[in-house]
This record gives sequence, structure tokens and C-alpha cells, in this order.
Amino acid sequence: MARTPDSDAEAPKKITTYTLKLDDGQMEKLRAACAAKHWEGVEVPYARFAFKGPKVNVTAYTSGKVVVAGKETEDFVQNVIEAEVTGAPKLGYDEVLHPDWYEPHAGLDESGKGDLFGPVVAATVIADGDAVRTWLQAGVRDSKTVVDTQILKLDELIRDTPGVVVETTYCGMPKYNELMAKPYASLNRLLAWQHATALAEALKKKWVPRGLLDQFSKEPLVQRELKKKGLERFDLAMRTKAEEDPVVAAASIVARAEFVRCLQELSRRFGARLQKGAGAQAKAQAAELVRKLGARALGDFAKLHFRTSYEVVAEAGKLDELPLPVPKEKTEWRR
Repeated sequence: MARTPDSDAEAPKKITTYTLKLDDGQMEKLRAACAAKHWEGVEVPYARFAFKGPKVNVTAYTSGKVVVAGKETEDFVQNVIEAEVTGAPKLGYDEVLHPDWYEPHAGLDESGKGDLFGPVVAATVIADGDAVRTWLQAGVRDSKTVVDTQILKLDELIRDTPGVVVETTYCGMPKYNELMAKPYASLNRLLAWQHATALAEALKKKWVPRGLLDQFSKEPLVQRELKKKGLERFDLAMRTKAEEDPVVAAASIVARAEFVRCLQELSRRFGARLQKGAGAQAKAQAAELVRKLGARALGDFAKLHFRTSYEVVAEAGKLDELPLPVPKEKTEWRR
């Protein structure tokens, strides 16, 4: 259920409208609930009954359609219709605001792109409204806001949800570094291939007409890869902050969980827990790795095209052992 941020707590509530379908028994429960509040009964053409409350009006039609309108619509839907009348999970308000979340579609996201150690993982999740309702109740959201222990639990939940398809694609570190060392190599193009591959495999298991990608490039790189795979009729949209869509959020969790498992295996081989990111701690561990295992071993754990990798090998005086190209100068942006 969407909540108003604290910063907006003092803002006036807007009038919203909610429409749903109830059976005869639920209609009578709704009538009784409104009457118990001593709301005023009003006459509305073609209506089975209608009530006017202090901040919300309820109109029930003979067709079974119910329209709720007013400034307290969300509270009424949660605390009366869902809790007392239908017994449904308290998710209906989001279904009004974001009906596209609940339609069958694919969500795509990735993890590991900014981490020195470990691969870049692309994930596709295909799901429908039933899965989304389950996930929202369980706390599925953008993986950047979830700790690793919970990430792994949510990943298991997502994979075990009936009717859901999950696919991931990534390269082991030696292959990743081989690909990124080629002339004109591009991480975004590699990632686009990974996304298209994971999506294509998922669509073989369950076709949906559209998907949403968390945007990592302004160019339609993934769409180009899909065209190469004969998937021109698949509608792939992309935008920033796409993890607001629960299916994209699920993909972000799946990708992060797979990255975490890969990093755990690399940590076991290294003998200590490898740090995420590419900051000072990760650089210190890379330097220790070079001292312990040699410069060439760095490519089994880390992304060699990162500036940090070059600095570590150069500072160790081992560019002859692992001749990494000199990184481009950092661009200084001025206001």
C-alpha cells in the first residue's frame, strides 16, 4: 500500500476514486459497515445503495460495481472493504494507482556493475498480479534498500512463487575480463547482451508481451540485442527508478542475490570476505590479493578494466606481470 512520505504529511489530501466489483454477499457486508458508521443514506440513480460519509462517499450499483470517492478513500478501502468486506490483502490502492504492476510482464535489472570484485549479473523475472501481491506483503523492493541476509531469503521466495519465471546471465571473472579487454569493448554493450539473453530464455518458458528495464544507458542497446534474437515484437520499455515496479524490484533482488553468492564463493577462495564497491577497503584487499597470489590472479577475482585494478598492479610494480592499459584521465567537471 503506497504511503504518503513524511515530508508531505501536512499537505492536503487529494480526492481519489476507487472502483471494484463485489458479489451480493459482499455488497450486504458493505451496506452494513456503512450503516454501522451512521452515515447518511443518499439516492443515486441506478444505485443499489449509496452512503455519504464525512470524507468519503460510497456508491454500490446493481451491476456489482462499487465506487468509493473522497479524501479518505485509501483508509476506507484498507480498513473496511479489504479488512471487513473482502478479507483481501491490503494492496488494492496500489492496484488503482499502478494497474500495470499487476499485469503479466517482465522486469529486468542488474547487479555488480560498480563493484571491483565479482561479476555483473543480469536478471529477468516474469510475473503477474498474484505474485506481485505476495511479494509486496513480504517486503520485496529495490535491492539497494535490503541487507544481504534478507536478499537471499527474498530471492528464494521469488523463485518459489508459482507461475514465476526467473533467469540470470553472467560471465565468470576470467571470461568477463577477456571480453572487456577486447578493442572497443563496452560494459554497457556486454550488459545489454546479458539482459537480452536472460530475457530471451525467460520468454521461452513463459511469453509476455512487454517488459520494463531499469535504464542503464540512453541508447536502446538491449532492444538492438533483442532484434538480433528475433524478438522485435516484444515491447521493452526502460526508465530510471524502474524498481518502483515490483517485478523489476524482484529482478533487482534476484540479480543481487546471485551476485552475493558469486562474491561469497570468491571470498572463500580468497580466504576473507571481499568488500563490495570499489573504495579504499576493496583496493586494500586487491593489493593483498596481488601480494599473496600474484598479479595475474587478480583477474580471477576483480574487474581489470577498473582504474583501481591498474593502480593496485602499478603500485605493486607488477605491470610487467599483468600489463594493464593506462586508464583515461578522470574528467574534472566544472560548474
